[in-house]
Amino acid sequence: MSSFTDQLKCKMDNYAHLVFKICKGFPKDELYNTTSQLKRASLSVVLNFIEGFARQKIAVKRNFWEISYGSLKESKYLLYFSFKEGFLSETDYQLAANIAEEIGAMLWRCLTPLKDRDE
Repeated sequence: MSSFTDQLKCKMDNYAHLVFKICKGFPKDELYNTTSQLKRASLSVVLNFIEGFARQKIAVKRNFWEISYGSLKESKYLLYFSFKEGFLSETDYQLAANIAEEIGAMLWRCLTPLKDRDE
């Protein structure tokens, strides 16, 4: 991986760990609802990025990275929803949302050159 993709992967990993930490404070009755969905989506960001990176065909790589981007948007909304429901503090919400924005910009930078390219 290049330095840029290493940094992106590291941010994604940190984001997933932050989300898992935040979810520990969620109400127990949300365990099989918001909690599990948010954890799954945040982990999907880094997992799909890594799987896409390992693929040789541009179209396949792009597909995995688009899924990663979609999971990022999903997790970002779930953080917002959880904040509005009072499951997490504004500080935790802002921290996670800011990291998600950074990841989104970096991931978009990876996706842009692959747009409309097929191999």
